[in-house]
Amino acid sequence: MAEVAAVSDDLTVMEAEFPAYDIWREELPGRTMYVARTRRRDLNPYSVATQDLGELCDALEPARGVRAEGPAALTSARPNIARMYEYWLTGTDPRPPDRAAADDVLARFPEVAEVARANRAFLSRAVRYVAERGITQFIDAGSGLPTSPNVHEVACSVTPAARVVYADRDPAVVAHARAMLAAENKVRVVAGDIRTPSSVLNDPALDDLIDRGKPVCVLLMSVLHFLPAAEADAAVARFRRWMKPGSYLIISAGTSSGTDPELINTLRNAYHGTAPVTGRTSAEIGAWFEGFDLVPPGLVNVWAWRPGNSWRPATSRARFLGGVGRKTSESRRSPT
Repeated sequence: MAEVAAVSDDLTVMEAEFPAYDIWREELPGRTMYVARTRRRDLNPYSVATQDLGELCDALEPARGVRAEGPAALTSARPNIARMYEYWLTGTDPRPPDRAAADDVLARFPEVAEVARANRAFLSRAVRYVAERGITQFIDAGSGLPTSPNVHEVACSVTPAARVVYADRDPAVVAHARAMLAAENKVRVVAGDIRTPSSVLNDPALDDLIDRGKPVCVLLMSVLHFLPAAEADAAVARFRRWMKPGSYLIISAGTSSGTDPELINTLRNAYHGTAPVTGRTSAEIGAWFEGFDLVPPGLVNVWAWRPGNSWRPATSRARFLGGVGRKTSESRRSPT
């Protein structure tokens, strides 16, 4: 406990010396990382992650004493979707606007945090299932902030040859992920927007790891409900067309089927000005797997997909559906 307190004191001192950066500690399996992320667009490095506090201090030295305020300061007035989700998932303390918005949702619908954790557990089970069937290539589109266990950690635990490309449109998420995952030689992080899948699929970094001629697993986890319906449908169709037979598609999304309408309204208010929240029916979510064979038990609550001894809620006003599909042949591709 004394050591933890000492580290906390060191971080407090560093934040005073480098006020243009948010600085914190993250616990990962088998290691502790110290992370700094700038509050200004005109400062480099944007994000630093290291296991050594001294190395972190050296990396930030050019910005010693630089203030956060200024014309290039990053706004923190609006809550960030990725940081809110991470807060529900791990309890990691985000910036005040993120914490305030996330706590406001939890005050009315505390099960949201449980559903976030169930969704993450579904990701781990689904990735493990796909990796056990010989897939070694993964694209996590709309990946959000790195949260252990990550896709590459799960996949590599099954097959050490696994390679993963993470993609997100949020510059802060991309910079943070690149800093956190810099040491992973079988991982790439690209700046890509799922609304325009070509920004992900045509990025040169993808070709560093992904063989386009072989089956791949594409993950669209907890992102499609942040798009208008037509954009979400078009995005999924584009990924489906790109994927080779034998590929797998993993999707999870919030559904209006069985979810309290007031929760959807609460989330829309929380994310107002940041992203829309689109409630899709279970049938509409199921249509995203057109041309793919759904792996049993099909499209179900995320906690109910091959759960084993996983947590099961007694009741919930929040429903997240998840499914895993396998592409069977070129001839069954959607024409959209």
